[in-house]
Amino acid sequence: MFSLPKTATIIEVGPRDGLQNEAKTVKTEDKLAFIHALQAAGLAEMELTSFVSPKWVPQMADAREIVDATKKMGRQLVLTPNERGINAASQAGADSIAVFVGVSNSFNQKNINKTTAQSTETLHPLIEKAKREGIYVRACISTAFYCPFEGAIEAQDTIDLCRQFVDWGVDELSVADTIGMANPQESYELFSSLKKHFPEILIAAHFHDTRRMALANSYAALLAGIDRFDASAGGLGGCPFAPGATGNVATEDLVHMFHRMGVETGVDLEKLFKAISLIEPHVSNSLQTGMYTLYKNRK
Repeated sequence: MFSLPKTATIIEVGPRDGLQNEAKTVKTEDKLAFIHALQAAGLAEMELTSFVSPKWVPQMADAREIVDATKKMGRQLVLTPNERGINAASQAGADSIAVFVGVSNSFNQKNINKTTAQSTETLHPLIEKAKREGIYVRACISTAFYCPFEGAIEAQDTIDLCRQFVDWGVDELSVADTIGMANPQESYELFSSLKKHFPEILIAAHFHDTRRMALANSYAALLAGIDRFDASAGGLGGCPFAPGATGNVATEDLVHMFHRMGVETGVDLEKLFKAISLIEPHVSNSLQTGMYTLYKNRK
């Protein structure tokens, strides 16, 4: 008989990962209303925004305003791809950053015009500097299972890349099925290996729902001992550098599944639905996730 954890932590990525690829420009005040409604629903840990070039990701041009105006509740992460981003985040008062690198060379080159080795070489001193300054550092490991350009990724390659970041002192690994191709067996095997190799570090699972297996993959990761999960309210999301990738696993669907299994998250579903309804008018597509659709149909 398998055992499940009594609690799981949801890291809400909707304001950043969910909106970064949104075609419509979402006003700062609408993002903030969304963020504060998510906090009110019990989502204390969150990816707020990204300090990237507005030329490449114009949706994140208001990063400083978002950090300045967000109520300080729980850990608030900001994505920082390079030294300029880390410096800008620090100047804005952010104390928790996320850096990212793809296991796949091709994905990295399409994303930031560097190989995986070049990316990690650049990030190494930046991570060490951030840790000296007392900043929480999350390493986001993209294309941990599959790459849109290279296909299947060897599990050992993902483990080896994670080991580099662990050796450099990061606080957390977020390991991503960036294009939503992983299956539950692959999820269980990789996360079991990661827990075995890195028992002392926080590990989060990050699944996209491109092939409608994100919930199954999350369950498999839960069985492997993972109790931290990235999710996006309303299933918002996608990746501008991963052709065909759709949204993240929906926060409301993940919370509902966990609660039905007796795994508490501290998230109030009714308040979460209200948060989603605030952002839905400002995005390009109607949000059709399972639990949110049921919520809308009962109104």
